[in-house]
Amino acid sequence: MGFEKFGHISFTSQTKVADFVDYLEKGEVRGTQCVSCKRTFFPPRADCAWCLASEVEWVAVEGEGKLVSFTKANYAPTGFEADAPYILALADFNGVRVFGRLSNDVPEKDTKVGMPVKIKPISLPGGQLSYEFRTT
Repeated sequence: MGFEKFGHISFTSQTKVADFVDYLEKGEVRGTQCVSCKRTFFPPRADCAWCLASEVEWVAVEGEGKLVSFTKANYAPTGFEADAPYILALADFNGVRVFGRLSNDVPEKDTKVGMPVKIKPISLPGGQLSYEFRTT
């Protein structure tokens, strides 16, 4: 399996980190951690950008994160027009920064920097997979 099942529109069919999608299918969100320097990456990387090592292992992105920043997208790029408006967010999970969408279940008026969030895999129309942030 490749990466073609990730997101609304997938532009990459093959990648060295295609297991990311397999983990989403199992209900898990994972990044990679360099075996040499222990830095963790999300989105997952096959090679370490810091020490250039090629040995990484999969680690869960779980637990409670904190919302670092967010913005409301009123207009969407081609292929995502039906999704707008939506909130894009950056959350910190124990030093691992994750960029993604905030669930539509979270009212915009209740969205605040510093609020606790959790990350959850989701199924999209057409069998596609992704993840989103929800309140804890």
